[in-house]
Amino acid sequence: MRIDSHHHLWNYSQSEYPWIDDSKDLLRRDFTPDDLQQVSRHCGITGTIAVQARQHLEETEWLLDQAERSSLICAVVGWAPLASPEIGSILERFAQSTKLRGMRHVVQDEPGDTFFQNDGFQNGIRELTARNLIYDILIYANQLSWTTPFVDQHPNQTFVLDHIAKPTVQQNQLDLNWKRDFCDLAKRGNVACKFSGVVTEVQGDQWTIDTIRPYWETAWEAFGASRMMFGSDWPVCLLRSEYAGWVTAVEELASELSDSEQRAFWSENAIRWYKLPLEPQP
Repeated sequence: MRIDSHHHLWNYSQSEYPWIDDSKDLLRRDFTPDDLQQVSRHCGITGTIAVQARQHLEETEWLLDQAERSSLICAVVGWAPLASPEIGSILERFAQSTKLRGMRHVVQDEPGDTFFQNDGFQNGIRELTARNLIYDILIYANQLSWTTPFVDQHPNQTFVLDHIAKPTVQQNQLDLNWKRDFCDLAKRGNVACKFSGVVTEVQGDQWTIDTIRPYWETAWEAFGASRMMFGSDWPVCLLRSEYAGWVTAVEELASELSDSEQRAFWSENAIRWYKLPLEPQP
C-alpha cells in the first residue's frame, strides 16, 4: 500500500491559473483523476490526497466532487477564506463532506512577516481546530522563522508542512538557514511533513539523487518515522520529473529504512494524520 499525500487536479484556464506562466507551459492543460490513475498505477499508489491549486471555494467544491467520484482519491485539502468573519459558516457548508480533511492557503505568495498574525487568520485556524481539520503549511524556507511562532500559538491544531518548506536545493551546498529553521519547527509534535515538491526546487538544469539526499536525510532525522510522508506534487513535478521518476528517486532515498519505517513513510503516516478511511497493512 502506498499513499500519495500531495497532488493536484485542475481544469486549466489561463485566467484561473495565472501562476502557470510561460516557463510552465507543459502544465497548461487539464489534469484529471483518470490522468492521475494512469501515471500512478504502476507505482503502487493505492490512495491519494488532492490539494488545492487556486484560492477559490469553487475549486474546493470541485475537488470534493472529483474525490467522491474517484476510488483513488481518499481525501481533499481545500481552500477557504480563513481570514473572513464568515469562516465558521463557510466551513459548515462542508460539514457533511466525507473526504474534506484540511485547508491550505498559499502563504508563500504573501508579503512580510505578519501574515500569520492577522487576527482574522488566527480565528480561521481556531475554526479549523474546532472541526478537527488539518492546516497544510505552504511556505518558502525563508518564511520558516515566522511560521514556528505561529504554530506555537495553536498547540491543539494539526499541521502538515508541504514540500519540506521549499529550500533552495543545490549540488554540494546544503541550505543551512533552511536546516536550522526546519529542524526548529520539527520540534513541534503537532507538525508532520511531506517529502514532496523537492525536485522543482533544484537549481540548474539537472538533478541527481545525490543532490536531494542531504534534504532527505535532514527531513528524516528531524521528523522521523512517525511524521514523514510521501507526496508527488503531481503534475507540478512534471516540470523536472515524470511521476514514476520521482517515485523511483524516493524509493532509492528510502531504501535503507526498516520495513516498519517504509510502511510508515509510504502509507501509515498519511492514513493516521489525515484520518483516511483505510486500514494500514499488518
